[in-house]
Amino acid sequence: MEKRTKFIINFLYFVIIIALAFFVLRFALSFLFPFVAALFIAYILRRPIQFITTKTQLPRKLSAILVVLVFYVTIGTLLVLGSIRAFSYVSDLIQRLPQIYLRYVNPVMIDLFDQLEHAIQQADPSILDTVDYLWNQLMQSLRGIVSNLSLTSMEAISNIASSLPMLFIRLVLMIISTFFIAMDYEALSAFCMRQLSDKAQNVVRQIKQYVVGTLFVCIRSYALIMSITFVELAVGLTLIGIRNSVLIALCIAVFDILPVLGTGGIMIPWAVISAILGDFPGAIKLALLYVFITVVRNIIEPKIVGGQIGLHPVITLVSMFAGVQLFGVVGLFGFPIGLSLLSYLNRTGTIHLFKMGSKESDENTNS
Repeated sequence: MEKRTKFIINFLYFVIIIALAFFVLRFALSFLFPFVAALFIAYILRRPIQFITTKTQLPRKLSAILVVLVFYVTIGTLLVLGSIRAFSYVSDLIQRLPQIYLRYVNPVMIDLFDQLEHAIQQADPSILDTVDYLWNQLMQSLRGIVSNLSLTSMEAISNIASSLPMLFIRLVLMIISTFFIAMDYEALSAFCMRQLSDKAQNVVRQIKQYVVGTLFVCIRSYALIMSITFVELAVGLTLIGIRNSVLIALCIAVFDILPVLGTGGIMIPWAVISAILGDFPGAIKLALLYVFITVVRNIIEPKIVGGQIGLHPVITLVSMFAGVQLFGVVGLFGFPIGLSLLSYLNRTGTIHLFKMGSKESDENTNS
């Protein structure tokens, strides 16, 4: 009876934690994001602030203001320079589009229509009506697609424009909050800890220590995955005969971390454009390279990430998929780390959610 009661209590505790985490990540996080981001940045900057305070004997608040100011000025400068470079590249590409069309697309289209016209002239007259009907249907569909794309583009531009004021307000709140939290981080942390019991404080310290360590482990794991992707791309693009293959591979590997874009966000359009320009062998090679990279990543990612954070590859794969579907990039990292944290707390005896094997129990006892 006592074991059953203990199991029910632990199960309800687990359900409540999951429900609260889901509510926070799904609903509250979007509203509290400026303050959560400010807290995270202040936590990262706490050691540089402490270092400057110790070495220069400046007041902590002044050191915090200087470090946060340097941090945001550096990030802002990099973003501005990157935006200027990207805008310049896009502008140059737009100016060259007529030349690209006349040099590559127009000859392919003329050749295609000449072949189509020749085929129609040699076709049976009885099927010309069918061809004409299908052509009209195709034109209507294309007009509908263009109209929908125009409406969708206008709606997207309108939504972006309407969200800019709120985005600016959130950015200002995040910057101001970072200054205040960084100046009084130790005092705020101590105040929050005083509101908890000794046991709860111990649990919070365990969670903080484990989550921070696991987060850096995840970053190291994805850095390894990006490195593997970079090597695959560099070798593959070199064999295909692409110029500046190493630099291009580095740029694509950076996008590989994104769950929506990823490698396919560049490789697929690249292959499609190559096919449109008439380079069918190159398009096929790019497509095969993308398939190979995707298969390799789907195999190694659960093993590397799961092995680093102590989860089975299947559990890691399921948690990553569920996290991305529910919360996007945050879920990609948050779900595996959350499950790893629960497993760690269960192993250390802080909570009791599931039974461990004898080997795990022996290792926990010895530790």
